Amino acid sequence: MSGLLVSLQDAVVQGVLWGIMVLGVYITYKLLDIADLTVDGSFALGGCVCAVMILNFHVDPWIALAVAAIAGMAAGAVTGLLHTIFEIPAILAGILTQIGLWSINLRIMGGKSNVPLLKTDTIMSRFIDFTGLNKQIASLVIGIGIAVIMIALLYWFFGTEIGSAMRATGNNESMIRAQGVNTNWTKLLALVISNGLVGISGGLVCQSQKYADIGMGTGAIVIGLAAIVIGEVLMGRLRSFGSKLTSAVVGSVIYFVIRAVVLRMGMNANDMKLLSAAIVAVALCVPVVVRKLRLKKSYTEGGE
Repeated sequence: MSGLLVSLQDAVVQGVLWGIMVLGVYITYKLLDIADLTVDGSFALGGCVCAVMILNFHVDPWIALAVAAIAGMAAGAVTGLLHTIFEIPAILAGILTQIGLWSINLRIMGGKSNVPLLKTDTIMSRFIDFTGLNKQIASLVIGIGIAVIMIALLYWFFGTEIGSAMRATGNNESMIRAQGVNTNWTKLLALVISNGLVGISGGLVCQSQKYADIGMGTGAIVIGLAAIVIGEVLMGRLRSFGSKLTSAVVGSVIYFVIRAVVLRMGMNANDMKLLSAAIVAVALCVPVVVRKLRLKKSYTEGGE
């Protein structure tokens, strides 16, 4: 039982830290209807940049986290420019950036596949020294605090004129373009903000687990989509924009808890990618099937 509780604690911590990445995916996927595959690369980029800044340049962990965010924003800008200026389809632009980031991340880490931070200060270790809390609780407090700040900032930003224009671009691009809004600019800005959040999440996960790895972002987009879908199922009746942002983080926590429980039940860890893909596929297919069944039922009743 104690082993299960430890696993669940770790799952909740990971869910909150990855939940900031899910917020980034929410911006592109739900607001702009773009499946941005840059996420897999920019998540690892945030972690790699954060680790190298702390280990090699002895930068303050908070500053390293800010640099990780800037690196993620730069990755999003590359995808945005490829999509908006050179008219490459968004999904292909994301793939191109993601592939390029694999080599860039290796370069950043000096050709190594991972960089350990075992003997260096991180945000979590400093908070532990200051409060005396254990690692899980300290990481959870920091993760929740940053997640709340990010949700509050996003709620404020998307209530501004430019934020509303970004949301309108996803709802009806032709209409908002007719109002004189440069939709290329709003898409570019959304991709920059989205991947900035992904970079922050990568930096936090890196500092929490005390190492950065070249493959730490593999499958991040699938995790993000799964978390969004789970959050919508659990909190779908809440209509406010703030609750929708919150549901993304909640969905991330639930996803990692489900994964921890499944692993404790004896599932092979190598099958987790398959489970994640299955969760996303089922969650995306069920609403379509339900809608078709209701439509068929309405036609049948009308015919009678």
